[in-house]
Amino acid sequence: MTDDTPRTGLTERDRAVLAMERLSWPGPGAKERAVRERLGISPVRYYQLLNALLDDARALAHDPVTVNRLRRVRDEKRARR
Repeated sequence: MTDDTPRTGLTERDRAVLAMERLSWPGPGAKERAVRERLGISPVRYYQLLNALLDDARALAHDPVTVNRLRRVRDEKRARR
């Protein structure tokens, strides 16, 4: 394991993505700006990483409340399509 991969198997960036999802955002665009500034990636890439994390058992073990909440939201959106 590398220094940025703790026992959970998630990288520092994976943990930072999940941490961003635990925050509430004041208005439109605030989250996207924070993603660019804090993580140094585009919002599109952020959501790609986030969706992959939602299907990762390591992410579920690391932060079950956030992952389960986001899975429910994703499933509800898919059901409406």
